[in-house]
Amino acid sequence: MLFTRALIPTMKDAPADAANASHVLLARAGYIRRVGAGIYDFLPLGLRVLRKIERVVREEMDRAGALELLMPALLPADYFKETGRWDLYGDVLFRIRDRKGGDYHLGPTHEEIVTDIARRELKSWRDLPKTLYQIQVKFRDEPRPRGGLLRCREFTMKDAYSFDANEDLALASYERMRQAYVRILNRMGLTYRMVQADAGAIGGSTSAEFQVLVDSGEDAIVACDRCDYAANLEVAVPGLSPVPDRPADAVDRAPAARIHTPGHGAIDDVAKLLGIPKSSMLKCLLYTAGKELVMVVIRGDHEVNEVRLARAVGVDEVFLAGQADVERVTGAAIGFAGPVGFAGRIVVDPAAQRVSGGVTGANQTDWHMTNVQFGRDYRGEIVDLRLAAGGDPCPRCDGGTLIAYRGIEAGHIFVLGTKYSVPMGATFIDEKQQQRPLVMGCYGIGISRLVATTVEQHHDDNGIRWPIAVAPYHVHVVTLGKEGDVLATARALCDSLEVAGAEVLWDDRDERPGVKFKDADLIGIPLRVIVGAKGLSAGHVELKSRTDSDPKRVELLPLPEAAAMIADRVRVGLRG
Repeated sequence: MLFTRALIPTMKDAPADAANASHVLLARAGYIRRVGAGIYDFLPLGLRVLRKIERVVREEMDRAGALELLMPALLPADYFKETGRWDLYGDVLFRIRDRKGGDYHLGPTHEEIVTDIARRELKSWRDLPKTLYQIQVKFRDEPRPRGGLLRCREFTMKDAYSFDANEDLALASYERMRQAYVRILNRMGLTYRMVQADAGAIGGSTSAEFQVLVDSGEDAIVACDRCDYAANLEVAVPGLSPVPDRPADAVDRAPAARIHTPGHGAIDDVAKLLGIPKSSMLKCLLYTAGKELVMVVIRGDHEVNEVRLARAVGVDEVFLAGQADVERVTGAAIGFAGPVGFAGRIVVDPAAQRVSGGVTGANQTDWHMTNVQFGRDYRGEIVDLRLAAGGDPCPRCDGGTLIAYRGIEAGHIFVLGTKYSVPMGATFIDEKQQQRPLVMGCYGIGISRLVATTVEQHHDDNGIRWPIAVAPYHVHVVTLGKEGDVLATARALCDSLEVAGAEVLWDDRDERPGVKFKDADLIGIPLRVIVGAKGLSAGHVELKSRTDSDPKRVELLPLPEAAAMIADRVRVGLRG
């Protein structure tokens, strides 16, 4: 492809709304353009990357035995109403009415539609197992679209769904998909961790995310430095920390007592006032959970994992109670709530349960209580509620320590069980001629999100550094000057490379070398070949790798062998 015939509108300045690296660089390098909030054009370079990712995903899904189909993006409301998600999805759903007043929506995901296919087509155990997948546009009315392609309202996704006769076979399908995802991300040259995850609105039991590790990631994860334990912070369970050194026996014998703490409601302030560590305090927080208020008791130096709390109390989401509700149930201002004498539901984290002689609110403004002991002074349900953090003990192995990372979710896999098959009547006849519900799995990869995710992990101050498997072109030929032998050599080199299977972009513009080099760095094609009169007079061309750890390293390739050497480099790169 000649640069002069391509559409590569590079820009010096980033769009005003671009805050992260991928948004800045994809826009500046001419890969994408914004149409509206969370809606983007893929320009030719961007579409080539998108198609490369699709090809990798499609090849590995086919290799795993999945069958590709295509379901519609415009969906009747009836299917979501069957499973209750018409209401559950709320404002995230793009809802439409046709001219006859019928309810429709744009598909955010396709569990119901594929289950409808299964209930019509998979009648017998002989039809199983089946895994069906599509690469399709999805629509979600994100309240705050941001990060360019990382959080959009319209995006391209690969979603797959497995159907099995029982839970064990569903787990086998899940494992095949897990291996396929590993191969996909490895081929793309991404550094990632598979972590335990929350199933969210999709539902299901076994659930894992593939998190690409980047400092700018919006997801927080922790992983053990000794074993393979890794989890999204929403579901991570830290091991028990050592009990703070305190004279427990003496404290246990001392009765709880009130102490005046005027104007000191925050944990930090009370700990400083009393000269004690925050780990010796009991932090008591009131949460609205559905129609009830729940008191959560955690250690003073810990934070609440609100996702785990919601699951523990049986609701989809919890919210910190406001001042009016706190005063109504405790009689005190925020900061002075405590479990002693509290008449409502109390949920206690195990680390808080082990605090001996804790300090907590007295349910009276400007007062706290000391020497508070679980089991003697208050009781409650014991549930792992605290938010894990870097430095916590590993919950799985002895001696392991959790390390905190940031990540971007690239893929998510679930065992759904019968969450959709039972309400939708998707059943099959087993070997004993008994009717049973299909057991399902669900497997998603954000294709368009992976374009941005790859850039977040592979860039420097000068631009993008594409892994060769997903780069828009493999080789970027840059000619310096318009001399006849320079152009003839470049043309012959491009022809030879393309015959050998390499994809080539030739910058044939009448521009200064500095402009061409800056654009080449920005666009990020892995291999750059420089053809100039000075090099030709010495019988060579220059080769630079955009992904080299030393950006100044240059290889001089003898002209007769240059095409073969570059093509071989491309083949090696594609093999990984």
